[in-house]
Amino acid sequence: MKRRVVITGMGALSPIGNNAGDMWQAAKNGVCGIAPITYYDTSAQKVKLAAELKAFDPEEWVDPRALRKMSRFSQLALIAAKQAVKQSGLDISKENASHCGVNVSSGIGGLDTIEQEHSRGLAKGFDRVSSYFIPTAISNMAAGLIAIEFGLKGSCTCVVTACASGTNAIGEGFRAVRDGYAEVMVCGGTEASITPLAIGGFTSMSALSQSTDPSRASIPFDKKRSGFVMGEGAGVLVLEEYEHAKNRGAAILGEIAGYAATCDAHHLTAPLGDGSGAADCMTLAMQDAGITPNDVGYINAHGTSTPMNDRCETQAIRTALGAATDTVAVSSTKSMTGHLLGASGAVEAILTACALNEGFLPPTINYAVPDELCNLDIVPNVGRKKDITYAMSNSLGFGGHNAVLVLRRIR
Repeated sequence: MKRRVVITGMGALSPIGNNAGDMWQAAKNGVCGIAPITYYDTSAQKVKLAAELKAFDPEEWVDPRALRKMSRFSQLALIAAKQAVKQSGLDISKENASHCGVNVSSGIGGLDTIEQEHSRGLAKGFDRVSSYFIPTAISNMAAGLIAIEFGLKGSCTCVVTACASGTNAIGEGFRAVRDGYAEVMVCGGTEASITPLAIGGFTSMSALSQSTDPSRASIPFDKKRSGFVMGEGAGVLVLEEYEHAKNRGAAILGEIAGYAATCDAHHLTAPLGDGSGAADCMTLAMQDAGITPNDVGYINAHGTSTPMNDRCETQAIRTALGAATDTVAVSSTKSMTGHLLGASGAVEAILTACALNEGFLPPTINYAVPDELCNLDIVPNVGRKKDITYAMSNSLGFGGHNAVLVLRRIR
């Protein structure tokens, strides 16, 4: 028998808020987190904007000596996990630690560390790079550090599926709890790739917007969209078996009802033109949740603001939902946060859970020019109240990775 899986803790660091509550309030208000890059000199590069964290000091959460042994993506994940575990009220000393696990992903991992240590190697010789270089740069270290911090001795893994990573991590954690392999899973995604090399790499493949106007850079579903805006952050959820959470008196923030993952098996970076891979994933996720398209009240779209993604995702939604598409609201919170790569699905799952809880749909901001090929109700510019029971969160990644979560409101 499949067990119910609920959310008891949520932690987030994002360009629009340094915890889940502040992030949600900013999303409701349509706050744009995009601004000129401050982390390095952009004068020699075409892209000038990104979605950086604001007023963030990791030393408020982690000892400075420990921070020196962590890449930024691990720092963000650990802090988001601390927020989530604190909210959950979970006391691992009272749990069977071998039944408590971690699945926290990153699409790229410690690229900042790789860049820094490569420069150091060129200057001083490669045998002089930091002895912490490898353990800080590898993508699984965020998950490992969270397990160490809280003594979580169950399965500890890191899903790497590009921009679908965070959603896959939550989905696989959901399955572990639902199918009885764990009582508790700490799940999510993290990314910190606002670096010269990452920005340059995405620029060279024409994936990033080169707009210098923050209000017209990340504009999902807008006909004038020209690419995504790089963001950074982390989102972490504590997932528990329903009776386990009830028995310890935990506050239940939402429920994961279904999950699916598929692959286009088509191209390195481009989705299938007809959106069929993503459509299959949405259909399978609804089947997993035991619902029909008419039950879906809201979709947090992948919505990257690239010409191809938004067109193909629109087609995917119309294929998967059929006639119900015309009654469902679909917004892209990347219009506010930018694209957090491996962290995006986790941050968006948190925003989707908040939307269900509050009966309020976050907007797609800075929308100005309708696109007839993206003919969805994208909640343009201003959020709205809507009482909904089920919502989906979509993530689509390079390599053809598709991942979809179905969330259910808890009354």
